[in-house]
Amino acid sequence: MGSFKIGGIVLSSAFKRPSTRLYPTVPRKWQDNTRGHVEIDPEQCILCGICSKKCPADALTVDKAARTWTIDRMSCVQCRSCVESCPKQCLVMKNEYTSPNVKKVIDTVNIPEKVKKEE
Repeated sequence: MGSFKIGGIVLSSAFKRPSTRLYPTVPRKWQDNTRGHVEIDPEQCILCGICSKKCPADALTVDKAARTWTIDRMSCVQCRSCVESCPKQCLVMKNEYTSPNVKKVIDTVNIPEKVKKEE
């Protein structure tokens, strides 16, 4: 009796399309709420350091003296805490796939000094 059930399953699945997508030829469509990687708009950043204080993995470092914003990509857990806590909304979570890497990736962004407008 059990072999009839298995035979029915095999025959029905033989005429169906595969439930997986052909990955290299058919790219994945990312949803809006997918977590990807953190990006910064250096023109908007005021070097307040709130993002580094809110980061649970200590992946962010803000150096006011050197005017740099640094992220350790291998330590970042994509929790989005830094993006939500940024007062200037200069951080965004890009929902793009980040390929795995065996090397430690640390990105440093130089923040330009703000030019005061004279009236």
